Amino acid sequence: MPPSSHRGAPRPRWDDVIALLTAAVLALSLSVWAPARAAARPPGGSVDCRKAKCVALTFDDSPSARTPQLLDILHRYRVHATFFTLGEHHVVRYPGTVRRMAAEGHELETLTWSHRILTRISPADVRKEIVQGRDAVAKVIGRRPVLLRPPQGRTDPAVTAICRKLGTAQVLWSAGASDYRTTDSALITARILDQTRPGGIILLHDLVDPTNRGYNGTIPAVPRIIFALQDRGYTFVTVTQLLAPAKPRPGAIYR
Repeated sequence: MPPSSHRGAPRPRWDDVIALLTAAVLALSLSVWAPARAAARPPGGSVDCRKAKCVALTFDDSPSARTPQLLDILHRYRVHATFFTLGEHHVVRYPGTVRRMAAEGHELETLTWSHRILTRISPADVRKEIVQGRDAVAKVIGRRPVLLRPPQGRTDPAVTAICRKLGTAQVLWSAGASDYRTTDSALITARILDQTRPGGIILLHDLVDPTNRGYNGTIPAVPRIIFALQDRGYTFVTVTQLLAPAKPRPGAIYR
């Protein structure tokens, strides 16, 4: 299964320069993709996904230097997303962004502390990765995540048992764009639109890649994806809203 992010040392500060360049492309995308119609779309806060055509938009590896741009898009289109955060080098580096994400109604969950592959480490380390990742978010916003996205989507019975004890559900995905491999926004958009079905979970990434091999095509694709799916009658909701009225079951795997 493909990786959901690159691991390593904290990003160099010139990532922020790349983020500013990406903002110029984003501005063009927002001007092209019918902002007036998008602004009229209702948010999915009270939608009943047993009756409506719902889809959950999720982002891994949050927050990053470009998250404010992503939040601007979501605000403009009145969409709430679920962010699977990393504690190390992410939540601890951008606490102000984390607070903004929560204040604007987005769902903040965990991708663990440092993105270690949970099926390759000891049970004690699995627990530590999940707990530290959750606690990093709780320290900033006062709410502890109840959803986990296992790094690379890799889980097994041992990981599931630990999640059950910790009261954490596991969330995978049904539509992905492999946006870590391409900067082609049109291709990313096409892949998501082709795979999205009612009740689905979309996976994208919230990262800046200084090598320009991937990720950097994601931001310009987001408004296109949102507008196209809204035009097809989809309502965007968080993962928790997608599962409602049921509550996420500890240890359960949702796709």
